[in-house]
Amino acid sequence: MPKIIGNSLHEHRQMTRHKLFTALSTLMAERGFDTITLADIAQAAGVGRTAVYNHFSDKESLLLGFITHETEQYALTLERSLAEVEEPVDQLRTYIRQQAQLTRVFHLAPGPDLRTVLSRSTLARLREHAVVVESILKRILHDGIETGAFPPQDIDPTVQLVNACLSGRLIPEEPQARERAIRATETFVLRAVGARPTVAA
Repeated sequence: MPKIIGNSLHEHRQMTRHKLFTALSTLMAERGFDTITLADIAQAAGVGRTAVYNHFSDKESLLLGFITHETEQYALTLERSLAEVEEPVDQLRTYIRQQAQLTRVFHLAPGPDLRTVLSRSTLARLREHAVVVESILKRILHDGIETGAFPPQDIDPTVQLVNACLSGRLIPEEPQARERAIRATETFVLRAVGARPTVAA
């Protein structure tokens, strides 16, 4: 019987999944998803190959598990940040900053675009997770329109355009350059949605 990590079987499963997620993220930052095998992931995670199959049936289901976990954690963090902000313009600025600083290993990984190597069913599931974050932006825009902070506009395409702008940016690591890039992104997006001019915090 494999050695149990942690104080219970549940804790063991959680810790093993965390190791697998960390290994997948690290490997995808180094090379394309299409070149990574479950054996690679197991070795990088320091777990037996058969242990992987106790959690995930294949590489795509592991990817989905990771994205589900990351999306849920990110959404909670984003909601906590927004809970402290009242004005829609400032909420949108908070959303922009959170999104701009989010590490998107899946978009930045070397190799082919994931959309070209994943099955249709997996792509559909990935899209479902994007909707979780999009719903937060929709709420901010809706509230902004209701209060007059933003002019009336078609929210669905606006959400797609804003997120396309944010997901396509490569934010520098150097602190001053990073802040400059994020401020430029704030200015661009706020202007694009017609936000009232305000003094940045």
